[in-house]
Amino acid sequence: MVLVTLAVATLVGVAVRRRDGVPREVGGDVELLTSDDLDASLGERATLVQFSSAFCQPCRATRRILSEVTEMVPGVAHVEIDAESRLDLVRSLNIMRTPTVLILDASGRVVKRASGQPRKADVIGALGLAVDG
Repeated sequence: MVLVTLAVATLVGVAVRRRDGVPREVGGDVELLTSDDLDASLGERATLVQFSSAFCQPCRATRRILSEVTEMVPGVAHVEIDAESRLDLVRSLNIMRTPTVLILDASGRVVKRASGQPRKADVIGALGLAVDG
């Protein structure tokens, strides 16, 4: 019984790890965020919105990755929001952990979201939907 429990726990851990930071489609009612909601301007083509917290190590790495992507892709803005100071927005968007990254199209519609530290290639791929969609 112990071996079965360990095997199941290992499989669950591997599955969670593989999904961590991968941008996913947004289901249900698609949120629309404005520059007023974010206290920052939206990007011309897309916006990467990062929810962070003060002592979150993956948030620092995510900040670096998203900054690199915005330098590579013209018209894309990066907005970082301190989750603790914007609990209203955290609750309304159902942000459960930091970092969480929302990928918005030019109109502010959330097209993808990722919980956990994303890979640069995944962010660039997800931007394709926001920019072309």
